[in-house]
Amino acid sequence: MTDTPQTEDPMVAALLRERAGYVARGMDDRVAQVDEQLRLRGAEPPADDKTPPPASRSTPPKGRRARGPEQA
Repeated sequence: MTDTPQTEDPMVAALLRERAGYVARGMDDRVAQVDEQLRLRGAEPPADDKTPPPASRSTPPKGRRARGPEQA
């Protein structure tokens, strides 16, 4: 996500964030509903419905270390 707002309207900005979440989850029916709301507010929905696949880790996460005995 970018830090620069794409719109001055907070409702449109919220709808765009909501739409991005639905696109990432593959919820096409909800994306269509958000697109409809964007059009009603005079905003054009983004054309890119494809999100890049999540990047894989080059190294696996490290395991947690066991906590040592607490000393009083």
